[in-house]
Amino acid sequence: MPRARFAEILRLLAENDVEFIVVGMAAGILHGAPVTTVDLDLVHRRRPENVQRLLRVLSELDATYRHDPRGLRPAESHLVGPGQQLLATRLGDLDCLGTIDQDRGYEELLGQTVEMKLTGGRVVRVLSLPALIEAKERAGRPKDLAVLPVLRATLDEVKRRS
Repeated sequence: MPRARFAEILRLLAENDVEFIVVGMAAGILHGAPVTTVDLDLVHRRRPENVQRLLRVLSELDATYRHDPRGLRPAESHLVGPGQQLLATRLGDLDCLGTIDQDRGYEELLGQTVEMKLTGGRVVRVLSLPALIEAKERAGRPKDLAVLPVLRATLDEVKRRS
């Protein structure tokens, strides 16, 4: 697989006015955590007009479901629900999530986000580092627990610099 280009995915989403929040390890990376990730996780607003904008971007990215040999493409009915849409795109793997962390969707997470400016001036919403740490703690999966010390150290460093 070619190198993922997550910044380009974020740029396309922002340019098309898709309402979303970057979550998962990509959020940690955007906050400065020295970690890597194999996919870009986002929680999108599930309103029909936003889902239509998201579908246009997914079409431009040639998005298909990962691990599905039929090459199925996401549809509106998939993206309006709370489920996880695990997609492969020409720019890297993208997970479009209806909810995370105790079934919290876009509206419930919005108050725990920060705005970050992309190269070129576009702004994206990113789950705050404290909220990301709490979500990883509650998830309790080995991969989430393993990254917690790095995320906590990053938060300490951010606070120290403020």
